[in-house]
Amino acid sequence: MASASLQFFAFILALFGAFGDITATLLPNWKVNADVGSNIVTAITQMQGLWMDCTWYSTGMFSCSLKYSVLSLPVYIQAARTTMVLSCILSAFGICITTVGMKCTKLGGDADSKSHACFAGGVCFILAGIFGLVPTSWYTREIISNFLDQTIPESSKHEPGGAVYTGFISAGFLLIAGVIFCTSCFKKQQGVWIYPPKQHHFPSTEQESNAGYDLKDYV
Repeated sequence: MASASLQFFAFILALFGAFGDITATLLPNWKVNADVGSNIVTAITQMQGLWMDCTWYSTGMFSCSLKYSVLSLPVYIQAARTTMVLSCILSAFGICITTVGMKCTKLGGDADSKSHACFAGGVCFILAGIFGLVPTSWYTREIISNFLDQTIPESSKHEPGGAVYTGFISAGFLLIAGVIFCTSCFKKQQGVWIYPPKQHHFPSTEQESNAGYDLKDYV
């Protein structure tokens, strides 16, 4: 019962991680630059994401432009696009597989099949967390290095946006969920290996018949 509750808790974490992963991939605020200028009325917030760049004005107007050209983008943005999409796909696969392998569901067949499915789903969550952690770390490193570079003007420097923090948290949720699913299945198999089931040997019918009196020589 405790293992089933722990798997359900890990499944909830995986759902939050997958939802946050998709949200971080689509959000345009991976890096933000606020240019207030000399007048607060002309304040502009520039946001750059993986798929589009947006500009938010203090009057409430905003405009966005899509990044159509892939080859013109920096390498870390191209890598972030690829790895974040892979992370979303793996997290979706993990949710489908663990739904079959969880102990609280009636899908997946016998206990061994459910255990294998649960372990495979945990591996998908771990890979999804790694694929989500790599681009966010790389993207943050590029932002910090450009911010500390003295040759870059102040107007061209940016800070990490909300999408980066969302990606970090989602990757952590997916990693924790994957570890819980994998360890729960491993502990069950390890217990079977250490404490094998006792085999009960019952005497055969031939031995039982020989144990009695042989009355064929008596009249």
